[in-house]
Amino acid sequence: MLVAFNKPYGVVCKFSPEPGRPTLADFIDRPGIYPAGRLDTDSEGLLLLTDDGALQARIASPRHKLPKVYWSQVEGELTDEALQALRRGVDLGEFTTLPTQARRIDEPPGLWPRDPPIRWRARIPTSWLELTLREGKNRQVRRMTAHVGFPTLRLIRAAIGPVHVATLAPGEWREIDAGVLTHRR
Repeated sequence: MLVAFNKPYGVVCKFSPEPGRPTLADFIDRPGIYPAGRLDTDSEGLLLLTDDGALQARIASPRHKLPKVYWSQVEGELTDEALQALRRGVDLGEFTTLPTQARRIDEPPGLWPRDPPIRWRARIPTSWLELTLREGKNRQVRRMTAHVGFPTLRLIRAAIGPVHVATLAPGEWREIDAGVLTHRR
């Protein structure tokens, strides 16, 4: 079984109780499935869950090179220099990120409002960025954008491989055919 879930902001990426905080169990009532990878509590978007250990490893492991697309709303007007730095890979101290696809985008159409909203400051503009990664280290996108001078205000995982979050409202999930991830193109 493979489940696509649009994880809302503030949801803890586990099924066991977390006092005072919503978890996956508050949204998904399917015994025996587990997240394939994770999203931080302050991130939103696509999370895949499965009961198949091999599929879970395939989705989560960078060794399988399954692209993960993120939309990041950053503080400031994104520069070409910052985009180039992200594309080359960023030295974050304990590791250097792999080169990534990075491009400036408009706010994604049909994007749901975040609850709570991001902080808004009249004198500081924001920009949207799309990053495609094939690795997923702890808080990597946030660390990358901050390193190039544009802190992330809102982070949404938009896609994992061919599976996209666009058809799911926050908190919604649906079963999908696992074959979409296992067939080579």
